[in-house]
Amino acid sequence: MRTVRANGAAIPALGFGTFRMSGPDVLRMVPHALDLGFRHIDTAQIYGNETEVGEGLARSGIARADVFLTTKVWVENYRHDAFLASVDESLAKLRTDYVDLLLLHWPSASVPLAEQIGALNEVQRSGRVRHIGVSNFTVAMMEEAISISDAPLVTNQIEYHPYLDQKAVIASAREAGLSVTAYYAMADGRVLTDPALREIGSRHRRSVAQVVLRWLVQQEGIVALSKTVNERRASENLTIFDFELSAEEMAAIHALARPTGRIVSPPGLAPEWDPAC
Repeated sequence: MRTVRANGAAIPALGFGTFRMSGPDVLRMVPHALDLGFRHIDTAQIYGNETEVGEGLARSGIARADVFLTTKVWVENYRHDAFLASVDESLAKLRTDYVDLLLLHWPSASVPLAEQIGALNEVQRSGRVRHIGVSNFTVAMMEEAISISDAPLVTNQIEYHPYLDQKAVIASAREAGLSVTAYYAMADGRVLTDPALREIGSRHRRSVAQVVLRWLVQQEGIVALSKTVNERRASENLTIFDFELSAEEMAAIHALARPTGRIVSPPGLAPEWDPAC
């Protein structure tokens, strides 16, 4: 598995995500994904499946040190004491004494950002967390977080797919040495019937999902999350490192972006997003 290096972290370029995945599906798919060769598992407190992720890791037989494990602190836990307690709870559920990456799940003005970043640094210094980062942060929010953090941030996990231009966040992250982790790569399934993507897939004899994931990981500093409850598709999603998209194909996929491309923008959580093309 190719890795993306970002401020001291080596992050497997393709991760297996567990958003909206039920406990039984997690117990079935996490060991299967690891058996296929995935080495990056992504979960979150709010997903409600950290326990099953931990059990799936244990069932897999893969050494803990060989798996890059990410979880995210939910906004209701951003106060210092609640933050630390929630991390301990996550570690217990995940059956591990550390996670490789801990993220702030969404920006929140209800707790000062300095308190949130301070708690991230505290758990990182304690050894419970190896690397820290943010999720769903705008350029300005990301730059502020970087400026007040003692430890380097290693990623900003954001919605990113062919219909959403994120070049402003990506450029800012690259300048600061961060990776960008792309979630919702399939645009909630919308990419699967796109004629342009299907045409590119036919040229390479690949699925649209494989084309989109390849488009993501072929970009400098981008980590892609894939998610499926189908064993065959999990295997297909992993098979993206043995072909390459041309510069023209990469540009054609970028050209699919539109101003209305954003899908994930929950009221009460979403910030004022950076302008999209």
